[in-house]
Amino acid sequence: MLQFFARYKYLAIVLLVLSAIIVSLIYQQLKPAPNLPIYQPSMVNAELVDSTMQYVRKYHKIADFKLVNQNGDTITQEDYANKIYIADFFFTTCQTICPIMTDHMKKIQDEFKDDDEVLLLSHTVTPEIDSVPQLKKYALKKGVIDEKWNLVTGDKKQIYELARKSYFVVKTQGSGGAYDMIHTENFALIDNQRRIRKFYDGTSPDAIDELIEDIATLKKIQSGQD
Repeated sequence: MLQFFARYKYLAIVLLVLSAIIVSLIYQQLKPAPNLPIYQPSMVNAELVDSTMQYVRKYHKIADFKLVNQNGDTITQEDYANKIYIADFFFTTCQTICPIMTDHMKKIQDEFKDDDEVLLLSHTVTPEIDSVPQLKKYALKKGVIDEKWNLVTGDKKQIYELARKSYFVVKTQGSGGAYDMIHTENFALIDNQRRIRKFYDGTSPDAIDELIEDIATLKKIQSGQD
């Protein structure tokens, strides 16, 4: 009996390796596809969506915009054309969740600092306070790379409408003015066709790790590799 096993042990090893390869290939074929749906307004918490948009079910894209960054440069949708980017809303004097969110945006910036396909975009919700000099001071303090990450200010109505009708990441200030906003911790992942692919908790380290992985997945999807 021992001679029998000794004679065929190499065959057994080969069969074992082949079995492992076959099982791995089957798993790759059967595992769920990456979950990066194209978000429509009707799929998002209604609190974050303007009432005029809540029942839109298809064709949603980020609207055109014209804002000013930390260097006084005009930033439009053309600066993000054909790019993957992460968008959020913040303000420089926030002492609660904003510092955490900004630190996490910097982590994403550093992860993709040499990748021209990936950019970041942070909108202030208090443009009356966050002037260009204020944004520049904040950018220098936080280590913002100008070519990678724009902190933008501008007309409050436009920022409000972007937040409520395009990105869906802020709530309204019920007792405030017409365009008062309560920003949330949400980050939005935008694909190279200006569509929302996923939302993340910008205060959660685990969510940021997931976001970084999803960017790699989205790049594969967009290049036709997945």
